[in-house]
Amino acid sequence: MIAAVGHTDLTGDTLDLVEHELRAALARLPGDTPGLVRAGAGVPVAFGRAARAAGRDLIVLTPTQGLVPALLPERDRMATGELLLLARQVRLLPYDPADRDACVAADERMIAECRHLFAVWDGSPSNGRDATAHLVAYARAHGIEVEVVWPDKAARGTTPGVPASPAGRRPHAIAHTVAGPAPLMTTGKAEHLR
Repeated sequence: MIAAVGHTDLTGDTLDLVEHELRAALARLPGDTPGLVRAGAGVPVAFGRAARAAGRDLIVLTPTQGLVPALLPERDRMATGELLLLARQVRLLPYDPADRDACVAADERMIAECRHLFAVWDGSPSNGRDATAHLVAYARAHGIEVEVVWPDKAARGTTPGVPASPAGRRPHAIAHTVAGPAPLMTTGKAEHLR
């Protein structure tokens, strides 16, 4: 699988640039290996759109607490709705989405399943809020190919951004812009990731 991680405070314009670069990079990769992201705003949505535009399936990891889906932080809810529309498969992963360390551990588990990682990263070190540098080091230490994506004119903001849709609108149901049949979401498609 191919995963993507990155800074959570990218500007909306930067996320549009990232989506464009990811789409081109995914088109260059051979085969039809699916994309894998953890549910959330920002890079996951940009990657999800790029994966579907490149003709790849998308697998979305969503948090659970017990056997029920966990409530995501408010900033991630609308974006996760779009990811679920883009997804061919949803996997349930037990972690607390409000706990930074639990999110980093979930990202590590996701990365461990992949052969290729796109890191939307400006090269800065990890801090108490952003773990992108740590995740890059984790992937490299486990022999996973890392491709850093940082477009010209990319910028980080003070609040997390959400990429605009191809028509310039903010994300809501844009599944109509994705080539191919609409994904089916059934409870039979969900599975737990151990």
